[in-house]
Amino acid sequence: MAKSIRQGLFTALAGFTVLICLCYTGLAVVIAYVTEDMLVERLLEREARAIARHVEQHGDIPSARNDLIAVYASHAALPAVVRQAAGPAEGRAEVFAGGGRHYHLMALDLDARRVYLLADVGPLLVVSKVIQDVGGVLIFVALGLIALALLLAWLLARRLVLPLQTLAAEARALGPGSEIAFSARGRPDEIGFLAERLETGFSELQAALEREHAFTRDVGHELRTPLTIMNNTLATRPIGDAEVVQLQAGLDEIRSTVDVLFALARAERLGSERFDLRACIEQCLLRVLEEGRWDASRWTLDLPERLEVAGNPHLAALLVHNCVGNALFHGGPQARLSLCWADGRLVIANTVTPGEPGRIQGFSHGQNLLARVARAMHWELGFHPGPSSYRVEIRPTS
Repeated sequence: MAKSIRQGLFTALAGFTVLICLCYTGLAVVIAYVTEDMLVERLLEREARAIARHVEQHGDIPSARNDLIAVYASHAALPAVVRQAAGPAEGRAEVFAGGGRHYHLMALDLDARRVYLLADVGPLLVVSKVIQDVGGVLIFVALGLIALALLLAWLLARRLVLPLQTLAAEARALGPGSEIAFSARGRPDEIGFLAERLETGFSELQAALEREHAFTRDVGHELRTPLTIMNNTLATRPIGDAEVVQLQAGLDEIRSTVDVLFALARAERLGSERFDLRACIEQCLLRVLEEGRWDASRWTLDLPERLEVAGNPHLAALLVHNCVGNALFHGGPQARLSLCWADGRLVIANTVTPGEPGRIQGFSHGQNLLARVARAMHWELGFHPGPSSYRVEIRPTS
């Protein structure tokens, strides 16, 4: 495509150049011939005025003062070639007699008499003589100038289209997962704007494909565990209270997983803003209290009055809710929960009863999903397991 653009631009510039050269050459030739004709007409008019004054003063018809002009008293006295080309009634005529002979005829009416002034302008035809003498040189110079103009048109077309060719080559070389960076991105013209839009479009498309791939992978990985547990529970007969609790936990886990997966899939469209993180934490804890999953006397809060951070409130609420949910599930009924703010980090810690076997929950071990939620907001997330406590540190963007 870029090659055809360069060829088209070169053809347009070359055609325009040749057309301009031909037009100006034709115009120069026309001006030269018109100038010759005007000069001859001025000579004839000047001689006609002189003859008219002489006839008015003396009554006879004098001879012309210019050797190139002859005065004829009648049409019959004119040379045969002139009589054949111009009739008696014609006031002016231009006669090409061949053999280099060229005549200009003017009729002059004097006191009911008509005389004819005939100018042999062959010696005055400078343009024709110049063309005959130096026409070859002029043609050679004209062809040289046209060749130079065509070379300049080719260089100009190549220079103008080269950024587009480079941009097309860089776009053609892009592959899945490759770094997207166009060299023309910093140009201050339309090509720079096009490179920026292409880079943005390719980046968004690549990010969308990555999110789709991650969504498909996470759905298959994160939902498989709770579905397997629920299926095994249903296969057990009879179903008791413990199994019902386990099924409910599985459903809660699936709901949380689906919420996070769809939030990650929509992360680009959710946008970023400044909000109060303390409000998200309080909403999460109130939700836990409403569900009756925890005793408020078993947690400790050490947070400032307002925690203004940059990110997405929806993703932040999901992150905090799932971190707290992990603590409730893995800490056990006797565990204590602590939420504090220190050194620009939110620390969520829960106690672990020594010697008690750890419980497994599919999404609770989905640290990869939680880390992706944090990365979507450019936050940092760290997990610090220990023998007597489990700590999660969240560093938001200030």
